[in-house]
Amino acid sequence: MSPAERRDWLRLSMSENVGPATFRTLMKRYGNAAAALAAIPELSRKGGLTRTPRLYGEDAAQRDLDRAEAFGARFVAMAEADYPPLLRMADSAPPLLCIKGDASLLTKSGVAIVGARNASAIGRKFARQLAFDIGGAGHAIVSGLARGIDTAAHEASLETGTIAVIAGGIDNVYPPENDALQAAIGERGVVVTEMTPGTVPRAEHFPRRNRIISGIARALIVVEAAVRSGSLITARYAGEQGRDVFAVPGSPLDPRCEGSNKLIRDGAILLMSSRDVLEALASEPQPRQMQFLESDSDPIEPRDLKDSDRDRLLELLSPTPVDTDDLIRESRLDPGAVSALILELSLAGKIIRYPNGAVSLA
Repeated sequence: MSPAERRDWLRLSMSENVGPATFRTLMKRYGNAAAALAAIPELSRKGGLTRTPRLYGEDAAQRDLDRAEAFGARFVAMAEADYPPLLRMADSAPPLLCIKGDASLLTKSGVAIVGARNASAIGRKFARQLAFDIGGAGHAIVSGLARGIDTAAHEASLETGTIAVIAGGIDNVYPPENDALQAAIGERGVVVTEMTPGTVPRAEHFPRRNRIISGIARALIVVEAAVRSGSLITARYAGEQGRDVFAVPGSPLDPRCEGSNKLIRDGAILLMSSRDVLEALASEPQPRQMQFLESDSDPIEPRDLKDSDRDRLLELLSPTPVDTDDLIRESRLDPGAVSALILELSLAGKIIRYPNGAVSLA
């Protein structure tokens, strides 16, 4: 990928109302990011936007690229070999990742280990043992560089290969006490984020980080998690992505174990030792590694749509997500027309697209 193409990819991914699904649709329809950027104003107008859409500027994108390079990091696009192959298969996969460190770890078989920030001593010890054993068996350990279980997992897998997915920019350290650990992972493992340099992590960034953690890995282990915790969000993403979810049982009297125990009750695999995970991975072939837009080799041709078609589709939508197939059936429009309308309406900010293909009114 040329420097200009990478900059255009970054511009497109950071432009207003262009989420992962819309990015894929635009690339399928126009073939490259520069053409997609040029088409957005007219598409947004057709979708009902009455002002000029906010496109990410060339100067801003170049500053992001330069700042990453100055920090020893780089942006990897979904179409490139260094992009995590299993994450590429996820509907919500970010078009680009900013990475620092050993990119080869991103293509290894990975196991995610997550859990409570205020983890118990025994929980941290068990997380370290799991990470050491699973890492020693040849799998990269993936986690979120948070306090507690995440930190223990990263520390125990520094020598065998660890992947830290963070919620802020590549040049931002959070939590502050993990400054030295993040630096060590950037040298001996790999640090990953979808955020641009300089981004300070906010609450809404952490669920986005969590779906990258689960998307990179083949399996997820939860060690100590409260009922309302980011670890359970990661477990939900893992289930949606078709990953095996393991949970370590804990005392019913410890609120830090309430969420992980609930996962077991709801169908997660009870984990007693690293052998449980290793045997499961050995018995299941790694999923096929899809290339970017592999199944979308034929571009979407622009269509002439009528205002009545848009009105018909909007009338069928509500704040409750509905599957695209249901929209096609109920609107009696052909699939290509519905796809084109969804693209225009999403760029105009009229609808929300979900990773599973559903849409709703914004």
